[in-house]
Amino acid sequence: MSTSQDLTPTARQVALANVVVDIERTAARVGWDHAPTLYALVPTGRLLDQPGLPEDLAAQLRGSWDGGEDHLSAIVQEDLPEEDLEEILGHLAWPDEVAGAALTVERVVVPPEVEAQAPSDPEAALDYIASHPEATDVRLAVGVLRSGESWSAVRSRSHDSDDKVGQGSRLVPGLVEALQASLLPEEE
Repeated sequence: MSTSQDLTPTARQVALANVVVDIERTAARVGWDHAPTLYALVPTGRLLDQPGLPEDLAAQLRGSWDGGEDHLSAIVQEDLPEEDLEEILGHLAWPDEVAGAALTVERVVVPPEVEAQAPSDPEAALDYIASHPEATDVRLAVGVLRSGESWSAVRSRSHDSDDKVGQGSRLVPGLVEALQASLLPEEE
């Protein structure tokens, strides 16, 4: 039997949702047509404890920190190529100090019936979907934690507004799984 307590998000889930939304809003300010960008998610308190942290950066971190141990800061890593993105993520490794990882990526989506009508050749299918009148550009911001939580934010180019961003924990399972794979311990 499920209780309302089962539905209450954990502090980690809330912290992850907050940082993913911040990442998506930052990407929105940069604009569309940007390469996928990777982020390390690190507890803000841990960052503030780093010796030699420049004071201007420390002040910025303190300004956004809620004081909680679960609060996360996103550290931009690098832009990634579009090709084989899930495979690239599966080969990444993060140091133990990194609590999670996040990614922003743009995709073209179409209704399932349009996708079902696409040619079987992958390149022809991409052309068909990209040029279809029902195609919509979306930006995905996806984050995961080592502890298993995930969160995604989705913005459509046709409804490019902060109040039109969809959110949830299971919106893009393929990217969630690929990011989670990047956090697995290295096999020896």
